[in-house]
Amino acid sequence: MAHNIAARRVCILRNSLVFLRPQVRAMTSEYGSGEGKGGGAGGSVRSAGGAFGKMEAAREEEYFRKLQQEQLQALRDHHRESVKSHEDEIQMHQESIKKHEDAIKRSKKMKNKIIETMREVEDKKD
Repeated sequence: MAHNIAARRVCILRNSLVFLRPQVRAMTSEYGSGEGKGGGAGGSVRSAGGAFGKMEAAREEEYFRKLQQEQLQALRDHHRESVKSHEDEIQMHQESIKKHEDAIKRSKKMKNKIIETMREVEDKKD
């Protein structure tokens, strides 16, 4: 069961990192300098080239930078939540260990008491 949970967590983490894969864009020249430059036609403004094409290309780059920053922030938040979850889990397991150790101590005391009582009963018989 623990193996299934770990495998599921790894799968979730792997799927959440998909958006961080770099986007590859082929370009032959400067962004916005005309059709076919900077990753395709890009619409009438970019295909015309000139200052407006460059401005449009700059806006596109800004958009992708913002998108990447948002994705990195989402990953950081996910990482923080994951760490917090694991810390809570560790705390829960430590409390469980302490409870079991206390139960073992109580059982040993009870066992020793029973052994002592049995010896007293045997001594009285003799």
